[in-house]
Amino acid sequence: MTREEAETFLAGMGQTADGGFELMEAAIACAVHEEPDRDPGLVRNLAGLAAERLAARLERESPEEALAETMAGDLRLAGDLITYDSPQNTDVISVAQRRKGLPVTLGVFYLDAARRCGLDVRGVDFPNHFLLRIETREGPLALDPFSEGRVVLPSELTRRALHAGLTPGVADRLETLMAPTSDRGVLIRLQNNIYARAIAARDYARAERSALRRALINPSDHRPWIDVASAREGQGALAGALEALARAQRLDGGAALAARVARERVRLKLN
Repeated sequence: MTREEAETFLAGMGQTADGGFELMEAAIACAVHEEPDRDPGLVRNLAGLAAERLAARLERESPEEALAETMAGDLRLAGDLITYDSPQNTDVISVAQRRKGLPVTLGVFYLDAARRCGLDVRGVDFPNHFLLRIETREGPLALDPFSEGRVVLPSELTRRALHAGLTPGVADRLETLMAPTSDRGVLIRLQNNIYARAIAARDYARAERSALRRALINPSDHRPWIDVASAREGQGALAGALEALARAQRLDGGAALAARVARERVRLKLN
């Protein structure tokens, strides 16, 4: 798959309803778009093995135990505590090779295996730390893919929410804290992670690619184009930045104040 083919696939996913969004294949396309000419076969093989092992464990273990033991025990997928900010942690191909990653990247593998085995597992856009929500006979449970898929107790969810800056009234509402996000939302969060790290490192080309991927998979949102513009401006591509800002304004019906202000600022640089 080339970078152009990856963009075509992601654009197609952008036109697909949430129910038909192919999370793993879209994550693979994002990884190839970032670094083309790599074989995604390792990811697909690992995903297939995960589904096999999980199906076998589900015959004798509870869903939450089976999922954690399969992904963290059998497949050795774990959070990268040593090189947390490494770009490799945001790439499903690299994660399949290293068996380490960020919570959201690891979560893609958990979600894919769970869906193949008929489990009701969804991503949770928890502040500062991506989690999973699994439905069980006793009710929903929160799982942490970064910490070997362990169950996160309600008291710990509240503590984390307070630490992230949520008010006590919100931090105590478990249904709010565990509200599921779509698979599209999972992949957008992953691209946001890449963008933030790239901007911090002043790797504007990488930042532009991640923002463009967000624009492709969520074509009705004007905000990715503002980030594309910012990344292009960082590279000195002012005409391209203006084009991206114009797209942001068109998508938001001209109401995107940030886009208008940024567009004027960039235009002044051109004059």
